[in-house]
Amino acid sequence: MTIAVLILAVFWLAYSNGANDNFKGVATLYGSGTLSYRTALTWSTIATLAGSVLSILLAGSLAKSFTGKGLVPLKLTQSGELLVPVAGAGAITILLATFLGMPTSTTHALTGALAGVALVVSHGHANQVQLWESFLLPLLVSPVLALGFAAALYPLFRRTRLRLGITRQTCVCIGDAAPQPVLLKQDGATLIAAPVGGGPNFALASREQCIERYDGRVLGVSALALVNKTHALSGIAVCFARAVNDTPKIAALLLTAGTAGVNWKLGLVAAAMALGGLLNSRKVAETMSKRITDLNPGQGLTGNLVTAALVLGASRLGVPVSTTHVSCSAIFGIGMVSRTARWKTIAQILATWMTTLPLGAALGAAIYWALARMGS
Repeated sequence: MTIAVLILAVFWLAYSNGANDNFKGVATLYGSGTLSYRTALTWSTIATLAGSVLSILLAGSLAKSFTGKGLVPLKLTQSGELLVPVAGAGAITILLATFLGMPTSTTHALTGALAGVALVVSHGHANQVQLWESFLLPLLVSPVLALGFAAALYPLFRRTRLRLGITRQTCVCIGDAAPQPVLLKQDGATLIAAPVGGGPNFALASREQCIERYDGRVLGVSALALVNKTHALSGIAVCFARAVNDTPKIAALLLTAGTAGVNWKLGLVAAAMALGGLLNSRKVAETMSKRITDLNPGQGLTGNLVTAALVLGASRLGVPVSTTHVSCSAIFGIGMVSRTARWKTIAQILATWMTTLPLGAALGAAIYWALARMGS
């Protein structure tokens, strides 16, 4: 009975993780207008499945980190007494944030749940050194690194673009026609080329519907095509990196439960993550893509490169970092440099991050206590 409940709890956790996290790698592609929501979601699902399959080979040590070893007695790390409360608390915390449209951290939710159970088991005397060094410190440092790298790299990339003679165009869509470049004259007048077959049919639109793209060539290749393709590849890399980092954390709850077989456990986690992303990604996607800052393809590419590098590097070292914190912080950094950051949305996201760990801890402790009472 305990194993069945654990499998259900882990499936729910993986589903919640997919709903909140799957789209984060391609959020800049959608936000910059490079890909449509549906196309971006399809690519994120494919990359997530690929990362999940290869995760144990690339980041097996993360599974050991999230068994609770060192925080709670060893016998509990292999029993449903610990694993069910951790999975259940993590799932509830992440799903609540998803319904609110707020990107949050599965790593924080699981860390909080582990800490909550550890405090109950040890009567308030958990291994604080282990908790700080193995879990909390990487989670605090990684957002700062992401913000700093993104804020430093984007101006560097921008100067490089200008030296190559690549300019930016702002375009508008006329009816069902392809985007037409808008030219600004020195006297402030605006010119637009009429589409073939008839005059332009203008309509007012919000700022979010404007299209910004690059004009110029690099080594004979269109700068716009080069940036868009590289941007798409970087988004896929982030989704892959995110799955590599998160799948072992979730699968660890089944891998340590003593049930036979590894492949079906990874398959269960991968399938649940993909399903959650396909069915419940929209709210978080809109927040990350449109509500944090305005993005063009070059800015989105910068954010994705920083995120992929940090998350893959941390996964290889077995360091638990939050893809959410890294990717959002990279976008924060770009918004600060471009002066288009929407601080109200950023404040809401930061408030969500601050409550994720304590909420996970409270739920983990409560579920563990309730199950212990039922068992006795």
